[in-house]
Order: sequence, then structure tokens, then C-alpha cells
Amino acid sequence: MTKPRLFPALAVALLALAAAPVAANAQIAAPRTLAELKTEVQQRADRKAYPVSELDAREVREALANLRSLDRDDWAAAWSAIGDRRLALAKAGEPSDRSTAAKHYKYAFEYYLFARFPLENSPGKVRAYGRALDAFAAYAKLQDPPIEIVRIPFEGKEIVGYLRLPKDVRPAPVVVTIGGLDGRKENASFRHDAYLAHGVAYFSFDMPGTGQSTIRRVVPGAEREFSRVLDYIAARTELDAKRVVVYGPSWGGHFAARLAFTERGRIRGAVVQGGPVHEYFQPEWQRKAVGTREYLFELFEARAAIYGAGTLEEFLAYGPQMSLKTAGWLEKPSAPMLVINGMRDTQVPVEDVFLLMRSGSPKEVWINPQGGHMGRSAALSDQKIFETVTLPWVVRALK
Repeated sequence: MTKPRLFPALAVALLALAAAPVAANAQIAAPRTLAELKTEVQQRADRKAYPVSELDAREVREALANLRSLDRDDWAAAWSAIGDRRLALAKAGEPSDRSTAAKHYKYAFEYYLFARFPLENSPGKVRAYGRALDAFAAYAKLQDPPIEIVRIPFEGKEIVGYLRLPKDVRPAPVVVTIGGLDGRKENASFRHDAYLAHGVAYFSFDMPGTGQSTIRRVVPGAEREFSRVLDYIAARTELDAKRVVVYGPSWGGHFAARLAFTERGRIRGAVVQGGPVHEYFQPEWQRKAVGTREYLFELFEARAAIYGAGTLEEFLAYGPQMSLKTAGWLEKPSAPMLVINGMRDTQVPVEDVFLLMRSGSPKEVWINPQGGHMGRSAALSDQKIFETVTLPWVVRALK
């Protein structure tokens, strides 16, 4: 099996950002204390809330008991220890029970991925991410139908994605999923298994500036990476290039929206769930948003890393160039869009939903009045929104 490749240059850049003087970011609200963070993580685990919805609440309690500081490598070590145990169980059981081994590989992946949350900005977090990729590759190998690790040549590098085809449907329509700021393409692979029962394939990728994306910094035009993916789909006889929908959660939604404009002739639609459009990129919004407690920790660090910004001032100055409104896209025709979010989102302003509604081609909108980021709330989890809103819309769009 090919060893999943990391990007040393990115790791160096993230480590440099992590070492930037705190004084430069004095306008950012103080982070949670260790005690506050432990309490918040456990409460989210108990109610199966993001970003620990896939972790076992008892193992979360164990990891938190071993977390002694807010040091990034200490964080990585506490969660990686649980991942190591799950990985050992998977390897030991694989020869006799592939199904149980696959479950342990999945858990190992989830713990390793949370060990590097929200980004790979310390040596321990970089190692944890590498282990997460390895655990997912082992999990993928045991699936039926299989999860194919695809490598697409692009600008002298390779786009890495996961493709899973439904059984007995050829050519299959396909959902192209773009990861978010802290989520990765592997997360989408688990949830999007549900498409297979509807005869739909999925193809998942990291967004620019994260994971294994070939484009290491978010810039206008970075969506060309996914245009290359559409070219690749057209070359695969098992896939129906005339029936493609793009899905983007959170920051990935920004690129889904971009593709709805730039590739409207090649896609059936786009789902934009909590995606930045225009107001998100304005300094006035970011000054208050980077301190939100809706996000677990290191929101500024994660957001600044995809811009390559080292200070708050650099970050605020960089963002406006990404605006779809400023670029003139909003009034242009687009592929059909489903736009999802919550009225109480403190990470991406709901006004960005309204901008899409008021502009260009007609769009379908789903807003949870009590919802936070991506529409999630105590009554409506990410999974529930996927099952009742996103999946039915995508399946209809692909008929």
C-alpha cells in the first residue's frame, strides 16, 4: 500500500504560525482554560455533538483525564493514545473478523484526526495526521464495495481523493464533496456511504489549504483543482459526468458556491452548507467571529493558516479578496443551489445565505431558526440535517 503523503512545507508554515507572538493577536478573545476545554469536550461527546460526535464518550473521558496542559503536543498525545489502542485491536482482529477490525480502524482514524484538531500545527499533530491517513487507508481496504484512493495529476502534483461506487449502477451519478476548515475528506466518506443505497457514487476531497490538497493556500481561482476533478470524472466510464452534484460543508461550501458559477454547465447542482460568501470575509465580522465559543479552540489559527497569515492584521487584510460578491459572481447565472445554515451561526454570518438568495439564479434555502453553524442545533444534528435535507435534495438533483 502506498504510504499517504504529507506536505512538509505546510507543516513548517503551520509551526511557524503557531510560534507567532501572542501580542500580535491581542484583539482575539481569550481561549478556554484547560478545565473549561475539558468540560466542553466531554459535554459535546456526551450529546454526540461536533467535533466529537464520532468518539466514544467513555474514551473521551479517559483521554481528557490524561490531558495535563493546553500544549499542542500534549493534546495530540492524549488522543493518539486511544487511537493507538484501537489500531492495535484492529490489526490483531483483522485476520479473523474483518468487520470488527474495520470498526476499530474507523475509531483509530477518528481519534488520530481529533488529535490534530483543528489543524496540523505542532510536531505531535503532524504525526497524528499521518496516523489518521494510515488508519483510514486500512479501513478503506476492508470495505465492500471498496473505497478507492485516487490520485489525479494536477499542476505537477497529485490531487488525492476517495471514490466509492455503488454496486450494479453504471455509469453512476456522483457527489463531489469538498472538506471544510477542520474536517477532512475522510469524514465525508463515512457519512456519504448513505448515497450508495440510492445508486450514487461519492468522490471526496480536502479543500485548498488543508489536508492533502495540492493547493496549499486559499486564493481566488483555487477551485480549478475541482475543475480538474470534473475532467477526471468525465474520463471514468463507471461515472456519469452528466450527473454530478458538488457538496461543501462550512469553508468547503465557499468552493461549492464558486463551482456553481464557474462550472454551471457541468454540474447538476451544489449544496452550500454554512459556506462563506461575502460578509464572512469582512474585517468587521472576523474581529468578533474569531473569538466565538461555538468553535472549540484555535479558530483564528485554523483560519489564518489557510491564508498563510501570521498576524490578525494580515488575516483581516487577506480575506476580502475571496468575496464572491466583490468578484462579481453573485449576479451571474449558476447551477441550482441548496443553501443551508442556522440563524444563530457565530462562525459564518447568515447574511451570506441571504446574499445568495437575493442574487442571480433562483435557489432553494433551508434555515434552522435555532441553528448554529451549518444549521446544527440540539434538536437537529449534522446527521439529521444530512438525512432529511441534504441527501434527498442531492438524490433528486441527480435523477
